[in-house]
Amino acid sequence: MKLRHVRAFLDIAAERSLTAVARGQGITQPALSRTLAELEELLGQPLFLRQGRRLLLTEAGTLFRRHAAMAVEALDAGAAALRPEISGTIRVGVLPTAATRVFPRVVLRFRELRPEMVLAVETGPHHHLIRLLREGGIELMIGRLPDVSEMPGLSFEHLYEEDIVLVGRAGHPLAERPTVEALAGSELILPSSTALIRRPVDDYLASLGLTGLLPIAETVSLALGRGVCLASDALWFISRGVVAEELERGLMIEFPVGVKFLSGAVGVTRRRGASAPGVATLEEVAREVARQFPPRRAAEEG
Repeated sequence: MKLRHVRAFLDIAAERSLTAVARGQGITQPALSRTLAELEELLGQPLFLRQGRRLLLTEAGTLFRRHAAMAVEALDAGAAALRPEISGTIRVGVLPTAATRVFPRVVLRFRELRPEMVLAVETGPHHHLIRLLREGGIELMIGRLPDVSEMPGLSFEHLYEEDIVLVGRAGHPLAERPTVEALAGSELILPSSTALIRRPVDDYLASLGLTGLLPIAETVSLALGRGVCLASDALWFISRGVVAEELERGLMIEFPVGVKFLSGAVGVTRRRGASAPGVATLEEVAREVARQFPPRRAAEEG
């Protein structure tokens, strides 16, 4: 097996198209097909399923891709170590849903595995990070699944499901009342209008007949939302991961919403194609952390 086999496989897995990869590498499609066929023969099993013009990874292909990406990354890192002018920085965007609980563990674990590399973390609203991702300002984004209209040229890997919760301060005077009464009798903090979780929240309020409510603030910021809630009787719709620590410490309480559509996928979004050194390791660490520290969901808590 040669390195050209592995790099060709990784490019095909990212693009899901022989034509696109051949064009990008400046070779003919038959030549690229022969390279792939040689690799599959060496491994003794097919790596892709062909559906029309698209190629989908087989189970064996998915497993091989994970190890191949990390192997090529390690080789690139070795070459970079001999060339100190090359930066050892990975630029990553993190949305609020992952920034409070999941990503800090990712940072610490990644540091153990790749101490020579630095994670340069960008935070901010979804539309800002998507723009940075498309422009090459970040290598990947960790957060909720983007809207389907934003996905051309990007790929998403699911890590876990996370629900949207309605929270208020511990000791809230309406804590024992039905949620619809608590909502009608309290000031509200809603997610920002550009946040991915805003639409399902609006749909939920509409299902209760609570339309046209004027919130006191719109934010997904833990510092602001937490501060307002703890200083008042306001209620806040926010992703569970943002306030998980506050709920576990008893500073905030959850008001039951009783619907399943206030939930969504959280994962890694990246551009299709080759990635910078260290990215494959970072993605594997994110998978590991998601398996070890899955967010608790209301349905699982009783």
